[in-house]
Amino acid sequence: MSIRFDNRVAIVTGAGNGLGRSHALALAARGAKVVVNDFGGARDGTGGSMAAAESVVAEIVAAGGEAIANGADVSNMAQVEAMVAEAKAKWGRIDILINNAGILRDKTFAKMTLDDFWKVIDVHLMGAVNCTKAVWEIMREQNYGRILVTASASGIYGNFGQANYGAAKASMVGLMNVLHQEGASKNIRINTLAPAAATRMTEELMAPQMLAMMTPEMISPGVLYLVSEDAPSKVILEAAAGVYAQTRIYQTRGAYLKPEENTPEGVAAHWAEITSPEGQREVSGAGEQTANFVTIAAAAQGIELPKRG
Repeated sequence: MSIRFDNRVAIVTGAGNGLGRSHALALAARGAKVVVNDFGGARDGTGGSMAAAESVVAEIVAAGGEAIANGADVSNMAQVEAMVAEAKAKWGRIDILINNAGILRDKTFAKMTLDDFWKVIDVHLMGAVNCTKAVWEIMREQNYGRILVTASASGIYGNFGQANYGAAKASMVGLMNVLHQEGASKNIRINTLAPAAATRMTEELMAPQMLAMMTPEMISPGVLYLVSEDAPSKVILEAAAGVYAQTRIYQTRGAYLKPEENTPEGVAAHWAEITSPEGQREVSGAGEQTANFVTIAAAAQGIELPKRG
């Protein structure tokens, strides 16, 4: 069955260029009404202009779609709330939020100023928080919402010179994990995208052959699935060059250390067992982590725990 977004309203941040532009155009092509948000600043977040957002809106309208441009700075909650209110007033609902806006201020940690660290956190993390908070009650009331946050391999795996960006992007996973639990009863599903694409934020970092393979349009199909009606939730999807993969976080089976072994030396002696991937598994939440450890410790000591019901 074809995935469509007729009668759905979507907000895409950072949609004036690159990935956001591709996502907005793809949503509109499949029937969504789209708020094309872009502050219009430079790659480091300075400046500001509506021109990029308006250009994307013109493309959508020329193709027979419906869209409005918005220049809100996602790190400014008042501007975000005004954007959401405008969309709600025009179309009556908000079904989809794609948190894509971002900036770069790369330097080694030794040379990075705290101002540069905070600015990247403000745009990536607080920008996603602000936009999500602004639509959260609307989605709860209408019993429907699809939210995407954008992470990066820099946050999941690390990348030299991007301590601020990596920290901001890693935080997307924690935000998703909690909102997945809190939104489930109201049919709000939230996923994380970890893309690699040829955009103005990466063009200086990649060889020409790589840039040709890694267009934003190769990633948007995965995005549209993650915000569709039948989307999964709590998924980290990596995407680049038409290749998709899921990132998963596992807990090893672990090892119980007897009181006399529970010393730094004991941890060192049992390190291979503690870190062995044999029997590793995904954990659904913080409570399950605690329950797993208590269960292992109780079994090792012959303690019978009350059954969880």
